[in-house]
Amino acid sequence: MSGYAKNYATLSLLSLACCWSAAQGAADHDVQGLLPLSLDELFATPVVTASRRQENRTDSPAHIMVFTRDQIRERRYKNLADLLEDLPGVDFQRGTKSSNYNNFAFQGHIGNNKMLIMLDGVRIDHPVGGKIPVAENFALYNAKQVEVLYGPAAALYGADAAAGVINIITDRAADAEGAWVSVGGGSFGAEEGSLLAGVRLNDQIALTVGGHKQSSDRARLDQYYSQDFPKVAAKTFAGTVAVPANARENYVGGIASDSLYARLDAGNDLTFGYYRNYFRSLTSTGDRPDTALYLDSARWNTAIETVYGSYRFDLASNLKGELVVDYSGYEVDPNSKYVNIYTDFQDYGYVYAKSWRRGVEQNFNWQVNDANTVLAGIGYKEFYALLTPDLPKPYNQDLPANAQGLSHPNTTLPISVYEVRYSNTSAYFQLQSEWNKAISSMVGVRYDQHSAYGASVNPRLGLVWHNSPESHLKLLYGEAFRAPAPEDGFSTFGSFSGAKNSSGLYLGSNFRSPNYDLKPETSRNLSLTWDWRPRPNLNFIANAYYAEIDNLIVTSNEAVPTQYIPGALLSQSTIKVNAGKETHQGADLILNWRNQFGNAWSSDSWGGYSYVTGHIQESPNGIELAQSYIAEHKLKLGTTFRYRDRFTITPKLYLIGATTTERNDKTQPGERLKTPGYALMNLHFGAYKLMDRNLSAYLDIYNLFDRRYYAAYGSSSTTFVNMPQPPRSAMLTLEYRF
Repeated sequence: MSGYAKNYATLSLLSLACCWSAAQGAADHDVQGLLPLSLDELFATPVVTASRRQENRTDSPAHIMVFTRDQIRERRYKNLADLLEDLPGVDFQRGTKSSNYNNFAFQGHIGNNKMLIMLDGVRIDHPVGGKIPVAENFALYNAKQVEVLYGPAAALYGADAAAGVINIITDRAADAEGAWVSVGGGSFGAEEGSLLAGVRLNDQIALTVGGHKQSSDRARLDQYYSQDFPKVAAKTFAGTVAVPANARENYVGGIASDSLYARLDAGNDLTFGYYRNYFRSLTSTGDRPDTALYLDSARWNTAIETVYGSYRFDLASNLKGELVVDYSGYEVDPNSKYVNIYTDFQDYGYVYAKSWRRGVEQNFNWQVNDANTVLAGIGYKEFYALLTPDLPKPYNQDLPANAQGLSHPNTTLPISVYEVRYSNTSAYFQLQSEWNKAISSMVGVRYDQHSAYGASVNPRLGLVWHNSPESHLKLLYGEAFRAPAPEDGFSTFGSFSGAKNSSGLYLGSNFRSPNYDLKPETSRNLSLTWDWRPRPNLNFIANAYYAEIDNLIVTSNEAVPTQYIPGALLSQSTIKVNAGKETHQGADLILNWRNQFGNAWSSDSWGGYSYVTGHIQESPNGIELAQSYIAEHKLKLGTTFRYRDRFTITPKLYLIGATTTERNDKTQPGERLKTPGYALMNLHFGAYKLMDRNLSAYLDIYNLFDRRYYAAYGSSSTTFVNMPQPPRSAMLTLEYRF
């Protein structure tokens, strides 16, 4: 047996032994009264994301997982990337894509633009539905709990809630008095800090503020993976040497992020919130050394800012309302740029994008009687987006888009900056009915009228059968849609060498053409969930699902290139079109145990096995391709061992099977090239109530056994198929509570 296989087997047995010991304890002992919080009590924690109102998890027909503040702390979910990587049904590839850094698939749905990220029910991801970094920027220092809703929720939340919803729930400001601050440092220049403070200003008004800041140089991957990062010449598509091999730079891949958060509560009725996050990574992320220059100045900097207010009121004892007003803005730093083969390795690949969303929504909750609840709402939103192609210099934010006075590099052709405005009017209705103590149902529908692509109607139907107090079966059908983001239709790129044809037209190749007529992707989803708690400290969940997506937006080679630049003759161009169809199906098996060992030690164990498979057709008559970025088999295991409230140790194991890339396997039609599977273990220590009992310390060790492993990528011929991942690293963090 190879060393890799031995370690793989050893890690499997260790984590399975941890989980088995907890399961045996659940079978042998009644520990409900000894645990700080039993699973029965934990799962009785109200959730709000599944139905936009408080309810028990078992009463919702949707599959939803909840992570409490204690779990977030002990499992070291410092940000959404950490939590997503640990979730059943999620394929997560770190540090693979230039513009959104991490890439992930959520039960077969690829990309963060097919799910919503919310803060207290208000959307805080891209305001017009584009792809964004979901990484260290979405830090969880302010989270009371995180609710992860699996499956379609467009009937409640509208566009882009096709794969699911992640809702970060924070404390009411009045419940968050006190303050804490943490600082940490670790391998490869990693530094981070965060703080959260709450104060009551008077009997009615309370304020919470917080923030975080983080940076890391990332590992020198050219040293740990020298075969993948050779010093080779950087050549243009035409074969011209732009930078000779002996003049090549060393690899760099640093990231940085920060965020700000504030919440003001005036009594129980009025809330104002503010949230902003920023992320910086390199535009060479995921690119091969022969196709990009690894320059710290060639970076992609993005910021998202959200401001919202909500007012809650009672119209009658059984009729409640909430008015929500929000504004969200997104901006790419105008100094962001690419220096790669698409810009002929010249310093003129500047890009800029800006967008915003503003809206108002009125929601109602009517308790008709003891058995029936009606949820309804109406809303209106306005959107704006601006995007540029590659620019020869940074975009001037002080000038309007039509006054930039820029030309395509190596030409005299003026650059067109794309601006678009549109609006959406919506209404939704949902009826939840309890027919008897065993059976309840949910019927919902949402209507959206979009100024650009017309009407959309999305139903949601659910049934819950409590076949025993410990066993719950849930059936859910839903339809959803992903609105085409402006970046899908208007994001263009390409370069000119300066050459002209005999007619005086500039010759350009490898361009992306705009498409103004994209329609929404639509999906139909069916899921079945069994939630079983045979004992208060043992829980089993099985979730099976099937999804079909039509009008899938795919990148297509143009048989006849769109000549969208006057004065140019373009060739070998691509364009985004609604030509694809996708299906995927799978199942997640989830176990949670809590166990007590004597009076001092307890454990919290969890595990998830996921199976998923899917196919995509990129054209109506095209061949059926395997879904990309998916490992058919995944096993994720973890245990927190806890000594009283003073010490925790949390090993986490990931066994990830071979993962499909986005590159086709030319030797097997319909198949994708695959990244080899891997076994990875992280180890986390926590020590609490140190010194004056206000100090805590954490040691986080990632890739404990220093494996060399890869993440799947290969979105184009210029990128890595297998993206090298960092070696072992460690982070020490101190936290002080005032």
